[in-house]
Amino acid sequence: MKKVEISVIVPIHNIEPYLPQCIDSLLVQSFTDFELILVDNGSPDNCPEICDRYASIDDRIVVIHKENHGLLSARKAGLEKAKGKYVAYVDGDDWVDIFYLDTLYKMAVANNSDLVVTGHFREFDGKIETIKPVITGNYNAFEIESSILPNAICNERFCEHNISTYVWNKLFKRELLLQYVLDIPNDIIMGEDAAITYTYLTLCKHITICDIPVYYYRQRPDSIVKSIEDPEMEYNRLSHLLVFLRKKLSPFLGEENLNSQLTSYLYSLILVRSGGLISNEVYDDTIFNPFLKTSKNSRIVVYSSGSFGQHILSTNAKLKYFQIVRWIDIDHHDMTIDRNSVQPIGAIDNNEFDYLIIATTNPTNYEQIKSNLELVGIDTDKIVQINHDENEITNLLNSLGFNSDFSRNLKYSSKRTEIM
Repeated sequence: MKKVEISVIVPIHNIEPYLPQCIDSLLVQSFTDFELILVDNGSPDNCPEICDRYASIDDRIVVIHKENHGLLSARKAGLEKAKGKYVAYVDGDDWVDIFYLDTLYKMAVANNSDLVVTGHFREFDGKIETIKPVITGNYNAFEIESSILPNAICNERFCEHNISTYVWNKLFKRELLLQYVLDIPNDIIMGEDAAITYTYLTLCKHITICDIPVYYYRQRPDSIVKSIEDPEMEYNRLSHLLVFLRKKLSPFLGEENLNSQLTSYLYSLILVRSGGLISNEVYDDTIFNPFLKTSKNSRIVVYSSGSFGQHILSTNAKLKYFQIVRWIDIDHHDMTIDRNSVQPIGAIDNNEFDYLIIATTNPTNYEQIKSNLELVGIDTDKIVQINHDENEITNLLNSLGFNSDFSRNLKYSSKRTEIM
């Protein structure tokens, strides 16, 4: 085998229908000086056999069979086996462009970059959308410290990542990953990508960000995060992530900036997972409603069939808080929740609803969607925003048991907070 420049690590668990497309897309890369490390993370289907079959016909493939101890442990196992100067992570249910590795490698070498970030394609139900980074360019050590890190997790526009959490649209240096990834606690099982990406930034002297999309992220209908059945477990998992990030980033960021970024990040994660509405039995079943101007029994149109939109529908089905009159998306497709099916944006009339909720925590996406809705005649005064009031967010997090350092009070484990 040729010299290994890039180690491509693919964690695999229960994705049999998608794995061959992922592997095939990597084996036909225009860039050939790479090894492909397939980490069978205790997959219960035929993925182990698929991995072994591919390894028998291509000597660039290394297969690791291990028990399932979570996504992070699979990525660690692949990193320990890696030989390349660079590391790329690919999820086993996604696929890549034929020039994926070529593009990443050329940018890393041309700019002497410790990290390369690219755009990507989002595929859902056969429709493909191009996703571009918020910022692009080359950044040196001073710029990373002064402008990248202070805005990486959340910039000044609520929770908009200047650097995306994902590890799969990036190229890392193996020697830098080895300095900390193996020490990330395995009990971080929510936000594993964020734990890797944002800690890695602190080690970088030069990064390159471009908007060339070379990675295909498959959003599977069966992979949308399901409703939360154990809120305490959910909050504890989020706490593990936030406490870790706070510890690792505090030497590089001022306390006010770091707390602001992490608070916005935590709030956005809770909003998306909860569908916005939070019922807290500790406080007499009061409901935290983040959608400004709306109230109980408001007639609501929900825009977006992504995870946030789906959670709004499923949460409301249980709480019966809003009257959902329409569910719309420009990328409408067959999906039904609580007798509401996704419809095109032209299906609504201003007279049939009180307010319209755009289900996104990203302000750039919000403004683009609002502009499109205005063009088809929607009354923009009815399009609501999400509550960003810092005091109310802090009070919410306190009521959910989070301390100022993002640890949690154990006393809350005996109480029940419903996030649907």
